[in-house]
Amino acid sequence: MKIDTRRLKPWMMPIAMVIGALFHRHIVLFQPLVPYFIFTMLLIAFCKAEPREFRITRLSWSLLSIQLGGAVLVYLALRGVGVDLAQAAFICVLCPTATAAPVVTGMLGGNVARLATYSIVSNIAAAVSAPAFFAVIGTHSEMSFLDGVLTIAIKVAPLILLPLLLAFSFYFFAPKLHKAIARYQSLSFYLWSVSLVVAVGGAVSYVMSADASKVPEIIAIALVAALMCVLQFAIGRRIGRACGDRIAGAQGLGQKNTILAIWMALTYLNPISSVGPAAYIVWQNTINSVQLYIAARKQSGPSER
Repeated sequence: MKIDTRRLKPWMMPIAMVIGALFHRHIVLFQPLVPYFIFTMLLIAFCKAEPREFRITRLSWSLLSIQLGGAVLVYLALRGVGVDLAQAAFICVLCPTATAAPVVTGMLGGNVARLATYSIVSNIAAAVSAPAFFAVIGTHSEMSFLDGVLTIAIKVAPLILLPLLLAFSFYFFAPKLHKAIARYQSLSFYLWSVSLVVAVGGAVSYVMSADASKVPEIIAIALVAALMCVLQFAIGRRIGRACGDRIAGAQGLGQKNTILAIWMALTYLNPISSVGPAAYIVWQNTINSVQLYIAARKQSGPSER
């Protein structure tokens, strides 16, 4: 029996939260597999785009400046309030665009090719900049800067850059394989589903084991994640409107690869900061659900009301 992923996907977030909460002690054992899931999802997503479509426009540069510069600004602004809070906000902004963002953009009537390009740019920027950022503010900060950068780069950069290189290599040297992978975009949904359960399970595992005194901080981090989410969708929409595509701008900056963010937070930052991207899953899915509902209402027209 074929599963309708369009109907199932909106339910995967609450399902993942429930499974993660109920079986977090067992699910956390599968966390080492998350990087492999991310690698495969990125490879499938990148195979959907062709190199000739890779055109960096003013929209890409504008969104990128917010992704990198904004991450630094929110960290500096919140560091005085609390390092954990600052790290959570930082990772919510630095995190690259979700691989599913072009799909949602298309459903909302935006330019898919434009956002697919930014998705690639966003992921490359995260791969290049994250090692340096984490070496300064993360758990590797006790190392020398160069040692920290190299240690993190060896793990982060290949995870994001190798899928891109493989996808382009397949396009030029194995076009049949490239087309075959591009046709199986639905596989990303199943990988995303499993990854989401494992990633959320890891974050829930930390929250469940946290001391009761940490509860106010956890709530504060979740609220900060909500603020980061709303601001990025709003700023992205404003930039997109100025560049001719408000939908691509909003989704490019607001819809994040939260699974990657949770993994990076748990690996390189204080574990409690992973609550930020975990909560971001809820906020961005809420915004996307509302947007899709409004878009569906507009497409249905007055005759169906």
